[in-house]
Amino acid sequence: MGRSVSYPSGALVAFRLLETSEGDDHDWEYECLVDRVRYDATNAFPSLREYGGWRGREDRILLRNAYADCGVSTYCGLAAIWLAQRDDPAYWEADYASPRVARARHWLAQVEPRFIAMFGELTLIGRFSNGEAVFERRKAA
Repeated sequence: MGRSVSYPSGALVAFRLLETSEGDDHDWEYECLVDRVRYDATNAFPSLREYGGWRGREDRILLRNAYADCGVSTYCGLAAIWLAQRDDPAYWEADYASPRVARARHWLAQVEPRFIAMFGELTLIGRFSNGEAVFERRKAA
């Protein structure tokens, strides 16, 4: 079965290519992307704070607020920059005392257009039966 870049289930996802050519330093390009996501996302969404963590083995959390994690995942030069409702024990314990799920969904719906416009270069068109994904470049606004 084919494989594509990972991202958390139910996440808002903006796709882009890592701009590297043969001989480039892929680690440096990745760290530049991480720095850009941190800078742009915290300026656009001030409630996000720096956070270091992982969702599974492939999805790196860079930022977090009371409702969502913002992170990046890469595979073969394709990057997924994502926003997903938090899914950690502290979030669910806080949700028990003061429900957050509806507020989290509302916040994600509110920021989705701006998030996709900021970070998205590619649009996921669909997947083949073997799991491989097909993308097209987004049209400039």
